[in-house]
Amino acid sequence: MSTATQQKWTGRWEQIRGKAKELWGWLTDDDLTRLEGNHERLVGLVQERTGEAREEIEKRLKDACGCQ
Repeated sequence: MSTATQQKWTGRWEQIRGKAKELWGWLTDDDLTRLEGNHERLVGLVQERTGEAREEIEKRLKDACGCQ
């Protein structure tokens, strides 16, 4: 992921945080606080816990919050 894209995700963290909790109800506030707005770490955590493909996780997040 490019630095510009990472900055866009970081700037929208509160929106992404809420959508991620909707998509993956098992995510806790503590999980999301520990991720500190880091998109890569969020995707990695979801991938680790669910076994979903990275591309699918990123697509679901982008679709849910309109992040492109």
